[in-house]
Amino acid sequence: MGPVTTPTAVPDPRLFPDVGLASRIDATLYALATVSLDADTGLHADEADREVRSALRARLAGDGPGLATLLAQAPSVPVARYLWRQLDAAWRDAGRSEGLAATVFVIPLVIVAGLESKSGEVLVPGVLADAAAVTRLLREHGALGGNRNFAIADALVTADAIDLPRLPEMREWQRLGERATVDGMPVRAPTPAPLLVTAGPEAVHLRFMIGTTLAGPDVDVLADDTVGRWGGPLTRELTRQLSGSAVRVLALPRAAQRPLPAVAHGRAAQREISAQLFVSNALRRMRASVGEPTAVISAHRTGDAPGGGELRLSLSSPFEPRADEGFRCPLYPLDRVDDVVTMLRELLIECRVSDVRLVGGVHPDRDPATGLLLLFKPDTIPRGPGVLH
Repeated sequence: MGPVTTPTAVPDPRLFPDVGLASRIDATLYALATVSLDADTGLHADEADREVRSALRARLAGDGPGLATLLAQAPSVPVARYLWRQLDAAWRDAGRSEGLAATVFVIPLVIVAGLESKSGEVLVPGVLADAAAVTRLLREHGALGGNRNFAIADALVTADAIDLPRLPEMREWQRLGERATVDGMPVRAPTPAPLLVTAGPEAVHLRFMIGTTLAGPDVDVLADDTVGRWGGPLTRELTRQLSGSAVRVLALPRAAQRPLPAVAHGRAAQREISAQLFVSNALRRMRASVGEPTAVISAHRTGDAPGGGELRLSLSSPFEPRADEGFRCPLYPLDRVDDVVTMLRELLIECRVSDVRLVGGVHPDRDPATGLLLLFKPDTIPRGPGVLH
């Protein structure tokens, strides 16, 4: 069966801020975003885009917290996505217009880790044992468009180290001067983030490698947004460096990107691989005991999720009514609910789950009768429109 592309019945459970509570400057940018999105001609959209991009470039000069607030308080997903695109464009424009000597790049790593033993925990250091070997491997396999003038920090960091509040600081890393060389290039030393691996099912972690490369302002070393022939060798090298006698690690790299796309794509990849791991493990258990399950996808409002809402995927069987398996699927600020539901449905189809149901409406976090996490089964789906088979 081909990709699922039809609109879903699942609504967006998130709560979006009231634009009337935004600062005057932010409210102006939200209004300009709406003007551009609704413009009936390219000329009108371009005028709004230039004004927005100019304001964002000014914030890139030193107001990282302001950038984070602007995106976090966006009144809708389309506005957030628009501002994110304009901010990424402002980052690129700043490098070209200022003739910066270096480009900061980020490689997202989705790391699947588990213990060999059935108890205990292991802290995997968030530091590469041999960053030089990783650099040599990437050069040998033509990463970064074949550019050889780059260096990589040995620290593996979380998204917080490269997300919106840190953009002005990262932008300053690119100011190396006209006579910079790769040998003299400073490799920044961000704080590493260890991985806590506990007994039980394998967990999916997200880390990032940060590097700096030298190239002319008209050369886009990050133009290729795919993982090239360096992906397999890098997976093996990182897995070797991070694994130990007590822990199993599989490190899956994504393409080298600018900071903003790296965070967005890294989070999406972590979520997708987490869903794949959940579905494959749950299906293995259920098919061995109770047969084919029914899948239910629903939207829930919960205070501990980004934006106050998330999607949930449950797998259950009528032959074991008290047993079900659930996956909490986060929604990030740039996510469209239909896209995330489509990802889950396509995953279930690939795993040959034939009974997939979508629940309309936004539902609470907990089952009011039991106080437990609310996961729907076919016989507990609320009556009403919006349930698709």
